[in-house]
Amino acid sequence: MKKKTNILLTFVSLAAASLACAINVGGPDQPIAAVTPAPEDAQAMREIIDQAIITGAETGVITVSITESQLTAFIVEWLAQQQTPPFSNPQVLLRDGQMKLYGTVTQGMFTANMLIAMNVTVDEATGQPKIQITSADFGPIPAPEGLNNAISAAIEEAFTGSFGPVAVGFRLEAITIADGVMTMTGRIK
Repeated sequence: MKKKTNILLTFVSLAAASLACAINVGGPDQPIAAVTPAPEDAQAMREIIDQAIITGAETGVITVSITESQLTAFIVEWLAQQQTPPFSNPQVLLRDGQMKLYGTVTQGMFTANMLIAMNVTVDEATGQPKIQITSADFGPIPAPEGLNNAISAAIEEAFTGSFGPVAVGFRLEAITIADGVMTMTGRIK
């Protein structure tokens, strides 16, 4: 009888432990070289943009280069401000003309790795960044409701929101992405 009780107790303990933990159901592999931003990277990005605006007021041309860690830190800050963040553990890679956003999606007790690949170009009509999601992989979990809009809003805020008062008089001309850096060039009208 004692043996049956021990087996039952072990089974109940394992079941309770599994319910207390999230179950990782896979998804795309995370990058080998993880982007580990420092908290001050988001502020450094804002300072770079502020300095570019000051320089642009004198020259008429604005050039901003943003690193993977700066953009990742900005998205970490943005997610922290959301009541129900659509994903967690963001990592942004800027390689080969594309922005790749890695993270973790949670739905109930299931978690999965995610990868969203995007092309970031210039909208010719508005002179603002144009984000086109080329692929999205959430493993076996369906894409969370509104995730595309949330990601677009975060990235749009990183670009246009940071330009503040000059955004109306600013026209983006080019965006290049390579080797961990996104460079944006534009003119003040």
